[in-house]
Amino acid sequence: MSEFLGSAWWLLVTLGILVTFHEFGHFWVARRCGVKVLRFSVGFGKALWSRRASDGVEYVIGAIPLGGYVKFLDAREAEHPELAARQPGEYNAAPVWKRMAIAAAGPLFNILFTLAAFWLMFVIGRPDFQPVIAAPQGLAAAAGMQAGDRILAVGGRDVSSWSDAIVEIGEAALRREDVAVRVVDAHGRQQQHVLALSQLPDKAADEKTRDAIGLQLRPTPPVAGEVPDGPAARAGLKPGDRIVSINDVATASFSDLIAQVQSQAAKNPHLSVVVARGAETVHLDILAEQHADEGKLAWRIGMAMRDPHDAVEHRGPLQAIPAAFAETWKQTRSTLGLIATMLSGKTSVRNISSVIGIAEAANGYAQLGLAWFLNFLGLISLSLAILNLLPIPILDGGHLVYYLIELVKGSPLSERAMIAGQYVGLALLATLMSIAFYNDILRHLAG
Repeated sequence: MSEFLGSAWWLLVTLGILVTFHEFGHFWVARRCGVKVLRFSVGFGKALWSRRASDGVEYVIGAIPLGGYVKFLDAREAEHPELAARQPGEYNAAPVWKRMAIAAAGPLFNILFTLAAFWLMFVIGRPDFQPVIAAPQGLAAAAGMQAGDRILAVGGRDVSSWSDAIVEIGEAALRREDVAVRVVDAHGRQQQHVLALSQLPDKAADEKTRDAIGLQLRPTPPVAGEVPDGPAARAGLKPGDRIVSINDVATASFSDLIAQVQSQAAKNPHLSVVVARGAETVHLDILAEQHADEGKLAWRIGMAMRDPHDAVEHRGPLQAIPAAFAETWKQTRSTLGLIATMLSGKTSVRNISSVIGIAEAANGYAQLGLAWFLNFLGLISLSLAILNLLPIPILDGGHLVYYLIELVKGSPLSERAMIAGQYVGLALLATLMSIAFYNDILRHLAG
């Protein structure tokens, strides 16, 4: 499957699951509150499929998969408002606390989905990397960190994987706050360094921020994973063999291996390869072959990289429950921190992505396996919950604000005020979506 088709497919899967769960929250609570539901739709626009159930609810799949909605019996939208207002289950006749519960149910169900996704992710086991760094640059080098340092804690919080370490450092970078990093070096000595993140330029894009920090994961070792039938297998290479050198040029990482095969085979396809097999050193003569790769010719020896992950975040079913809550809180804190730094102007709006970026991320996480895809679904579901709880008219948070005002003043807002709010909300969302699409298009043009 091509990258475009893969991204489109996994975007549909992601939105289909999360939108359905969100709207089901509104649907389920509305039914429990005695409000009549007319339609449950996943997607907007022309119906691709619809079915009317025996209880009168119409279930629809729309042609535009960028959201969904639950339509209630609402006198304000009916052809005959007076008649609809007298029917049992009319939405506006429900007490305000029930309407608040219905509005909050969608985001709440997204949070419940996030907890379930993270729980299953931990039970399955999320593969990751040990937080061991390569030769540092930028602020990391200035702080005194060295290649081979293993990060133990960031800002007083213990970390057990590369992802944990990067998230903690990333949060401090968003706030432009210096952070203490505790490490154990290659000789077993514990040290503490301070990353001067306050020196990062304001509003820098993610890539420039990462470059300025200067932390990279240690290189993937050049160890053979799968060795299918091909030049390497015919020469005797076996899974688990570590490539030491090619034509007497030392091979330190898998990226070195790829580059050396290309450069050396271009001179002569007969390669003299030294491998370490346990305590034994083996000399192999491999005849590289040229193959077309995305329209370009490239040299291949027929060797796949061994799974580079050397850490797994795994919990038993019971231990995964508090771990899921902790992960949800950590990601909530991170998301709210990002929103706060954007509103304060410390972080560039170039960090916002549209469905284009979500589609690419969905495809990328899906390729990493089920655990990482569940991690992605949990993050997007949590983001959807937080976004919908923002006090913006037309979002669930905006409706909650209307209902709070109704509780205080004892009567609903005027229809004129609500319409004005809807226009403001639409303008804000249109602006946000425009920025997000602009960022993704600009990123593709630059790439």
